[in-house]
Amino acid sequence: MSTPRTPSPVQITQARHPRRATLRSSVQFMIGLAAIWGSVVELAGLDPTLPVIAPSIAAAAAVTRVMASPVVEAFLRRHKLTSWLAAAPPSN
Repeated sequence: MSTPRTPSPVQITQARHPRRATLRSSVQFMIGLAAIWGSVVELAGLDPTLPVIAPSIAAAAAVTRVMASPVVEAFLRRHKLTSWLAAAPPSN
């Protein structure tokens, strides 16, 4: 009877590419910060139904959700213009 093999540890992309992870997290942080725009508007006493404010809240939530998609990750890696936002550099 043989002993089970321990799988070799896999290094996560954040550890392999810390600058990329920082940049991507910064962009997502700014988007997430935009998501609390509704609370900021409310605390400031502004009308949340203003034509500029309501769509900005919806857009921030949508972008944050889309960035989590594996399809979007593949797109980001494939296109040179957006590859800097991918979790890891494009594989050649």
